[in-house]
Amino acid sequence: MTTTLEQPMPTSITNEPTWLAERRAAGIEQFNALAMPTARDEMWRFASVGRLSIEGFNPVEAPSADKLAELVERSGLVSERAGRSVYVDDAQASFEGISAELAAKGVIYLPINEAVAQHPELMEKYFLQESTELGSEKFFGLHASIVCAGSVLFVPKGVEVEQPFVNYYWTSGERAAVFPHTLVIAEDNAKASVVDIFFSDTEDNEALNVSVSNIHAGAGANVFRKIVQDWNEKTVSFQLDTTVADRDAQVKNVAVNIGAQRARFENQTRIEGPGADVKMYSLTVAEDTQEFDQRTFQTHNAGNAVSDLLYKNALLDNSRTIFSGLIRVAEGAQQTDAFQTNRNLLLDPTAEANALPGLEILANDVKCSHGATTGNVDEDELFYMMSRGIAKRDAMKLMVFGFFEEVIEKVESDELAENLRELIRNKFESKIK
Repeated sequence: MTTTLEQPMPTSITNEPTWLAERRAAGIEQFNALAMPTARDEMWRFASVGRLSIEGFNPVEAPSADKLAELVERSGLVSERAGRSVYVDDAQASFEGISAELAAKGVIYLPINEAVAQHPELMEKYFLQESTELGSEKFFGLHASIVCAGSVLFVPKGVEVEQPFVNYYWTSGERAAVFPHTLVIAEDNAKASVVDIFFSDTEDNEALNVSVSNIHAGAGANVFRKIVQDWNEKTVSFQLDTTVADRDAQVKNVAVNIGAQRARFENQTRIEGPGADVKMYSLTVAEDTQEFDQRTFQTHNAGNAVSDLLYKNALLDNSRTIFSGLIRVAEGAQQTDAFQTNRNLLLDPTAEANALPGLEILANDVKCSHGATTGNVDEDELFYMMSRGIAKRDAMKLMVFGFFEEVIEKVESDELAENLRELIRNKFESKIK
């Protein structure tokens, strides 16, 4: 992937409508017009931009049928579901559609290419309409110019779907560039949940991921999105997510970030109606020389609404995390409650956690707070457990998993929570001494 593009890359979407071709062309223009980030860019403060490169990554051909079947078989993190999609290097490996009952209620769950063909008005209204404002606009342009893989979920007014829709995005080819996209549209008083899972086939296949997720929650809607990111440590990842919440909407995001060599997670929330309640939780596990760069933006354009953010990071070895969050309350958005907390647990003296929480308040009747803490393992607690016969290694594991549990329990699924604990355990057991 070079740093300039002349025309869209080939996609699996044939006979694209004019509006989509125009958005792709705008993406190319945006990608070409914007420079690569530098250390002087405020939105990339503390990030190791000097080592950031997308050169040499390109879309690759679909793997063999045997490989696709193998990775579909390995896509079992969530067993009970309303639908499931599996993509490998942006090729569709499997798509389990919805039941006849849900279809009769007007629920739509389709691959992006089919949604464009079958529901053009819906896609024109929502697809590629929400960019990022947090520094990765260049990479969003790249995504827009190429994206063809991903899933669209539409839940009409008053329809409630209890089981989740699960999307797996795998990389397998060498130096593959992938551009997954998840679009969720929940109309008024609808209910839906989505799980996005990002995996690598092996520990060695290098990859570039530029993924985008958009959630549109109508008045009174209830949307729950869960993210599991466990790329291998040879992957460069950008996750560019946006949420728009209308009156009385309830939206919850829970993200668990474990993998990638370098991962940037941009999460924007925009509250457009009173009574909305948006929760954002994240757990990040960093080791070796991994770098996780987290940028968040909570915008309150309507009063009498709530947003609550909690990001927890645990760091080993020479790993680094950056958290930069901003709460903005617009003029007139009175009786806003907005909270932002970043907590970092350093398990090695060479690990580094940077935190930049911020507030921009233009209303005078609000409750807003932001804060960040960074600390080491509590030696008194460690001594207490060791004095009662618990080995130091086991005592540290207990403390670390206790630190994590506050976020893990919020996935509200015993199966997924236990699978997440196992993923984290696999990563940490060889590191905690």
